[in-house]
Amino acid sequence: MDEKSDFYNRPEFIQTDPIQIVHGFESKEDIEIAGFLTATISWGNRKSIITSATKMMDCMDRSPFEFVMNHTEEDLRSLDHFVHRTFNAQDLKYFIRSLQHIYLNKGGLERVFASNATKKSLQEAIHRFKQVFFELPHHPRTEKHVSDPLKNSAAKRINMFLRWMVRPNDSGVDFGLWNSLHPSQLSCPLDIHTGNVARKLGLIKRAQNDAKTVKELDHSLRTMDPEDPVKYDFALFGLGVFEGFK
Repeated sequence: MDEKSDFYNRPEFIQTDPIQIVHGFESKEDIEIAGFLTATISWGNRKSIITSATKMMDCMDRSPFEFVMNHTEEDLRSLDHFVHRTFNAQDLKYFIRSLQHIYLNKGGLERVFASNATKKSLQEAIHRFKQVFFELPHHPRTEKHVSDPLKNSAAKRINMFLRWMVRPNDSGVDFGLWNSLHPSQLSCPLDIHTGNVARKLGLIKRAQNDAKTVKELDHSLRTMDPEDPVKYDFALFGLGVFEGFK
């Protein structure tokens, strides 16, 4: 696992990964917002995800933080035709408004997560983040695009976003922007690939990919490396996607 983590945790393997979108930005806030929005739509075909995320950044003139903070209602109309699977323009417009609210009134994304983190986990922080994120008036359907581990969701996409923000950027893949959180608090982004490989390796036993399985996988990965358990995400995903290990 250590060998495979080292092998896949390198820039060569992000050329077909949605994280490449986020690497197009330099400022902390641009990276945070591009990362959060890209992670939000990261389900389905990866090529389609990258295409949709690119369109989303183009709609914001490739200045996501400035767009979030200074947009007008007319600016939001430029998003009218955006759609990625079930995430549509109505959802994206609310996400823009909510992100503005968080940066103006809550101290930004990092502070919301950090202020609700526990010593060993960020799953409670994700739950609380969802509550904060939907404080503004919104259509109920939009809530499905932010998962809640306390409702037994694996919360794969938001755990992936947190990995991007928290893990150090030593290898040029993750960003290590959030110093108020530590890699030891992260949970592995659990999806069909990582789940199948983890079962094959005996790291988890549960058949479902849900919050209980994430907790089980957390325990196994922390046994191998309590300081940086989610580095094994690279091994699990790489073995499944690139090597067909099932």
